[in-house]
Amino acid sequence: MARSSRTFAVIGLGAFGTTVAQELARSGSHVMGIDLDEQRVTRVASSLSSTAILDTTDENALRDVGIGQFDVALVAIGRDIQASILTTMNLRMLGVETIWVKASNKTHHRILSKLGADRVILPEQEVGRHVAQMLRNAALQDYVSLGNGFSVVNIVAPEHLDGKGLEALELGEKYDLQLLGVMRGSEFRRGNEPDLELATDDRLILLGKRAELQRFGDAL
Repeated sequence: MARSSRTFAVIGLGAFGTTVAQELARSGSHVMGIDLDEQRVTRVASSLSSTAILDTTDENALRDVGIGQFDVALVAIGRDIQASILTTMNLRMLGVETIWVKASNKTHHRILSKLGADRVILPEQEVGRHVAQMLRNAALQDYVSLGNGFSVVNIVAPEHLDGKGLEALELGEKYDLQLLGVMRGSEFRRGNEPDLELATDDRLILLGKRAELQRFGDAL
């Protein structure tokens, strides 16, 4: 597997941090896992590039492990808001280029944003919104929010579209959406192929505003 050129430090090896660290490592990235809890570090040591047991509120301790050389740091510290804030401040002072931080609540989110975190994550809320969208429309297989109200969604084509051309979707006419492509099993077809006929269970990959995507999904 090709190794990613970006390097990552994941601070806080609870369930969330461990999942992110191990997924990054599986993709070939260089990942250092950091936690104050020795047992947590021991559990992931064999699957990451390197690990460290240290207090990340201590600027000197972070400097000693070369944290400033990492391209991206994720602060995934759980309930200890003070430790999360101090760690974020230390990472910024030590020159980490990109900092993502897990927040515990909206107040924590606001503080981290003011400290200059590049992205603040509220995992429970983000997953909750994702699940709600999936439950709302049985045809919706997955979606990714792009910000500013835009999303990319994966919608299963129903039986009544079988054998019909792309014009049957009425995109650009009735719906202000763009078809990026169609997945048929493991085959990808571009959304601008004029002779493409749809088949039942094709996965339509669509780009557009969330409200318009919902309107299209409801009509299917």
